[in-house]
Amino acid sequence: MTQHDSRARTALVVVAHHRTDSLTAHTARRAAAQLETAGYRVDLLDLHAEGFDPRMTVEDQPDWGNREKEYSEEVRTHMRRILDADAVVAVFPVYWQSVPAILKGWIDRVWNYGFAYGRSKPRLAGKRILWLGLAGATADDPITAGMRAVLETSLNEGIAYYCGFSHSTVGLLSDAEERPQRIDTEGNLLVGDAVTGAEREAQYTAFDRRTQEFVEAFIAEEFVAA
Repeated sequence: MTQHDSRARTALVVVAHHRTDSLTAHTARRAAAQLETAGYRVDLLDLHAEGFDPRMTVEDQPDWGNREKEYSEEVRTHMRRILDADAVVAVFPVYWQSVPAILKGWIDRVWNYGFAYGRSKPRLAGKRILWLGLAGATADDPITAGMRAVLETSLNEGIAYYCGFSHSTVGLLSDAEERPQRIDTEGNLLVGDAVTGAEREAQYTAFDRRTQEFVEAFIAEEFVAA
């Protein structure tokens, strides 16, 4: 139990990757363990492992004339998991400066009209979310700053703010590829040699440390706001 709050809080950790041995899955497990250490009860939602279908269905299509529409049982189950959580942590690889299809589809189907938006007082009001995006670009690649700006606009403003979240943070984790990639000033893709041995160990230790820092800051912000 955290020293800050005697009431156990819940964090929904959402993993959007098709491989359980991926760096994304590893990062999600690290974040979940850190949240548990801080006193959270963690609900781990692995979208691929649970077989979530990101494609919109007729049953889950928004009805702009009926915000009380009853969506599919699968979607209602996911809605309940979000409502039960005080905080959401989404962990995903960055694809085309955005989230992968399975995470976008989860938002499309579950963060639906009448539930996540479409009310004067959103049902998700007061919740907090941390988006942990793993990017192959290196920290010194000029594209990284623009990628962060695109993600912050899309996720913080376009989604979280619109759905009533009280706080939304994007943690961009660069250098996620085993072989470093960057674009030079002339637009050429430069792919380095695979990192191995002690250098690789140091790279992933640093990666884990940056993950820890993002999660620590996210946890700390809750108590500052309180």
